[in-house]
Amino acid sequence: MDILSLARFQFGMTTIFHFFFVPFSIGTGLVVAIMETMWVRTKDKTYLRMTKFWGNIFLLSFAVGVVTGIIQEFQFGMNWSDYSRFMGDIFGAPLAIEALLAFFMESTFLGLWMFTWKMVKPWLHATFMWLVTIASMLSAFWIITANAFMQHPTGYALKGGRAVMTSFPKLIANTQAWYEFGHTIAGAVCMGGFLIAGMSAFKLLNKKLKEKNFFKRSLKLGLVVGLVGSIGVFVAGDLQMQALIEDQPMKFAATEGEKEDTADPAPWKVVSFMDPKTHEDKFDIQIPYMLSLLSYHKPSGSIQGMDSANKDLQAKYGDENNYYPPVNTLFWSFHIMAIFGMAMLGISVLGLFFARKKSQLLFKQKWMLWIVGLFTFVPFITNTCGWLVTELGRYPWTVYGLFTIKDSVSPNVSVCSLLTSNIVYFCLFSFLAIVMVALVVKELKKGPESDDGEMINAPLSSEAEVDPFNKEAFE
Repeated sequence: MDILSLARFQFGMTTIFHFFFVPFSIGTGLVVAIMETMWVRTKDKTYLRMTKFWGNIFLLSFAVGVVTGIIQEFQFGMNWSDYSRFMGDIFGAPLAIEALLAFFMESTFLGLWMFTWKMVKPWLHATFMWLVTIASMLSAFWIITANAFMQHPTGYALKGGRAVMTSFPKLIANTQAWYEFGHTIAGAVCMGGFLIAGMSAFKLLNKKLKEKNFFKRSLKLGLVVGLVGSIGVFVAGDLQMQALIEDQPMKFAATEGEKEDTADPAPWKVVSFMDPKTHEDKFDIQIPYMLSLLSYHKPSGSIQGMDSANKDLQAKYGDENNYYPPVNTLFWSFHIMAIFGMAMLGISVLGLFFARKKSQLLFKQKWMLWIVGLFTFVPFITNTCGWLVTELGRYPWTVYGLFTIKDSVSPNVSVCSLLTSNIVYFCLFSFLAIVMVALVVKELKKGPESDDGEMINAPLSSEAEVDPFNKEAFE
């Protein structure tokens, strides 16, 4: 055990666990906003009940996400002080905007949404949830802007051994920021849809369920949102990977398992097992032409391999470093992400086809419901794999081409302190995970019939005057 390895493990653990809940809350928040909008437009009380029920699960994810975010910020200051000094001037502006504007807006309107059910008209109450959703996406944008600088630095100058911002517009115009943001938000939308569809499918497996119509509607809406998110993930991911060919050729080559420059046209490795030391293939399965089609959208074009990329990086930044990233981890993370991404697209299309009014086959076949239910967990896997590719792919850099990982660690931490904090964080995260799962399961068991009866049966009329003491304002 050494300081660098323990610090990297802690960063990975806190980031992955925190990122379980960021897309969770963004995605479910969006679906809840859609549900409440449909209630305002149709006056169908089922949509109001759906808003209240799934809104409770959204609130749980938001609360845990805030806690894990605080822990992640704390470990930055504790373990990566040299990195913080180097990046402070760059990170200051986007993170300040995120905290003072986006998160403040998000928490304010969330409070209004929670406590004004009987005090404002339905259309205004639905607006609060839309503002929460927009603010959460803005919050993600500013954090991703800071992260994108680490992938592809823009709008900076090096002064006194530190990166100093020279152009804020260039910082936010970073192409990697927009590709990364689009990919992240699409993934969050996909997660929100599949979480609600999957949990609804598990509920529908119960033959004695009284609220079948409620969960059928939830499942259908979840699959629609999941379909939109899946298409968005496919488009944004394609754009981002094309940009990586130019910005980070080593990362791209590692995700495709290419040690040497490929032939033209380039075959795509569906399966590959590589020696982590020599990066030689022990076994692979290839599809001719496919990598050229995926990379350049035409049946021609070669891809630079890791050996060539390493030589270019050594020539540019010095040959004292080995610029090969963890190849097997990147290859399988990327392929698992891509395979599950296509699977979610297929499941959402097939699920909606078999759930249409003329068929309803999805609700009659247990094995179909089981498949949709198990896809509740797939977005967590795909999002985690995506961030492993993003963060591990720029090894050995913390800030690509500017600052290495080994130079980023705090000089005054010890193995003992890092080991202790890792154990504490792991236990804390395990406790939070158990509590979160237990509360979600409890909410699902309670069901919509256990919601506030007054809110379900006596919603505020959109045409009534807003007066909490006026009984005629409720129908």
